[in-house]
Amino acid sequence: MAEQQAGKNHKRTIMSTAIYSHPDCLKHDMGDWHPESPSRLQAIEDQLILARLDGLFERRLAPLAEVPAILRNHTEGALALVRDHVPTTPGETYPLDADTLLCHASYDAALRAAGAALAATDAVIAGDIDNAFCSIRPPGHHATPKEPMGFCLFNNVAIAARHAMEAHGLERVAIVDFDVHHGNGTAESFRDDPRVLMASFYQHPFYPNTDPEPITATNVNVPVPARSGGDVVRQVVQEYWLPALHAHRPQMIFISAGFDAHRDDDMGGMALVEADYAWITRQIMAVAREHAGGRIVSCLEGGYELSALGRSVVAHLKVLAELD
Repeated sequence: MAEQQAGKNHKRTIMSTAIYSHPDCLKHDMGDWHPESPSRLQAIEDQLILARLDGLFERRLAPLAEVPAILRNHTEGALALVRDHVPTTPGETYPLDADTLLCHASYDAALRAAGAALAATDAVIAGDIDNAFCSIRPPGHHATPKEPMGFCLFNNVAIAARHAMEAHGLERVAIVDFDVHHGNGTAESFRDDPRVLMASFYQHPFYPNTDPEPITATNVNVPVPARSGGDVVRQVVQEYWLPALHAHRPQMIFISAGFDAHRDDDMGGMALVEADYAWITRQIMAVAREHAGGRIVSCLEGGYELSALGRSVVAHLKVLAELD
């Protein structure tokens, strides 16, 4: 039944791409010094306007994720670390670690971020839209089942992937992560789950300083050295990602869309440009068309040089919507 459901696809000449976000995502504020700032989402909006694309996407407000959906991927303790430690006074912060802080609005922002991924998953599986981009913060791919870390509170893509399987009955999904940092929280979430393929590249050695693991049928996380550019990444995609994705035959693809491997982003040390993100997105789109009825949900992760972030998201969105 799940196979038959997964194979159904509504055909359109032009892809229907929705952008999910919410003003609450702007209220998560870890301080003026912090690179994971509300201005990141505004930079994306600014570049969409400059590219004259802001009116071409359907905008949808992210709902608050329900607690049972969060608990599919996170322990009660991980939920409580966020929920029970938000300051009551605006302007105050509570440190979960050296660079992951809570403000009075952080819990609601985290629920909106996860809620965007969940709502986008529902809409794509229902055939209401072809694919979606979740312009959200806080990001999620470092959040492990047991604890927040690395700017991340709840693991948005992991929560959405579990929802696709547990609520909608999908049997195989893939998570593709092109952030400069290893998505350690996502890897930990699905290490022993053969239903989920995770494919990524990441700068190594670098935060979160995890040791590379053997590449397997469902763990295709490829470390690359600093200063790697598009030629290196394209080779990784062609030699490692694509064979694994085609072998796995995912019924839906989730993207951890981090743009901090851009050459202008000094949070990382890689050298990708907008054309590389567009090329990667095209490869993911081709796999999704062949195996998943085109179904993709992409969630914002890193990207801290504001102009490069906005331009790279525009390149990513243009491919998702077949506007390039």
